[in-house]
Amino acid sequence: MSDHPQSPSGAATDPMWAGDLATRMAHGVPQAAALGFEFVSMQGGVGVLRVPWREDLVGDPDTLVIAGGVVTSLLDHVCGLAVQAGRAQPTPTATLDLRIDYMRPARPRAGITATAECYKYAHAIAFVRATAYDDDPSDPVATAQAAFALTQPIAPAPSKAGDGA
Repeated sequence: MSDHPQSPSGAATDPMWAGDLATRMAHGVPQAAALGFEFVSMQGGVGVLRVPWREDLVGDPDTLVIAGGVVTSLLDHVCGLAVQAGRAQPTPTATLDLRIDYMRPARPRAGITATAECYKYAHAIAFVRATAYDDDPSDPVATAQAAFALTQPIAPAPSKAGDGA
C-alpha cells in the first residue's frame, strides 16, 4: 500500500490535498476539460498530464496531428501542476513566462503526454522544465521552460534528507 493518497484515476499523489487539486486541474478548469486533459500523476515537484488524440483537436486535417495550441496549453497546465506538486499546500500561481521549443510534429492520431519538474522555488517565483512527447520521452514533440509567480508565497514542502536541497 502506498503512503500517498490515490487520485481519482488511481495515480499516486503527494501531499494530502493533491488528489482534489489534480481533479480540479484536469477537469475543473474549463479549457482543460474541453481539451480532455487527463491527470496521470503528481509527486515531489513533478507533474504528468496527458491529452488523448481526438479528431476535433487536429490542427491540419491532412496530417491528423494534434494542434500546436493544444500542446502549448498542455505544457502550461502541466508546469502549473508541477509547481503545486512540490508545495506543502496549494498556492495560487500565475504564468510569468513560458518558452516552448517545438522539436517535431507528433505522430498522426497520437495522444500527447507532458511531464514537468519544478526545479527551483524562489521567494515568489517557481521555475519549471517540461517535455511533451507522443510515445517516447527521449524523442520529444516539444520542450518548455517556465516561470510561475507564487501569488501567496509560502515555504516549499520540507526536503527529504539527502536530496541535496
